[in-house]
Amino acid sequence: MSFANHPETPGDYNQTQSSGSVTRSNGLAIAALVLGIVAVLLFWTVLGGILLGLVAIVLGIIAARRARGGRAPHGTLSIVGAVLGALGLIGSIVIIAIGASILNSDEFKDFNDCVQHAHSQSEKDQCSQDYKQDTDN
Repeated sequence: MSFANHPETPGDYNQTQSSGSVTRSNGLAIAALVLGIVAVLLFWTVLGGILLGLVAIVLGIIAARRARGGRAPHGTLSIVGAVLGALGLIGSIVIIAIGASILNSDEFKDFNDCVQHAHSQSEKDQCSQDYKQDTDN
């Protein structure tokens, strides 16, 4: 009996395929994508936007370089993760800049002084009304 005439069974096909190919994955690309998505969703927090955004950018760049070198797949996922991380980082920086400008404004300093010297709730309410009127002008 000759093996050349013997038909291949599905089990024979799976054995030859699995032994000949090496499974490669790029966990860094997936991690960059997940962290980038979380950074965009939590950009309004320091931890979410800045920290996770930076980590997503770094992991995305490393994963993209591996994919470009042919050592790992998912080059597109790594780039998307890095871009989303950058967007989360930029959003957090904008939020922090706006918050710092409000806290350093003359109107807010006046409001803060007024509230610190107020002794009753009605005086604090008046400080709030004055601050609103100052910011509207």
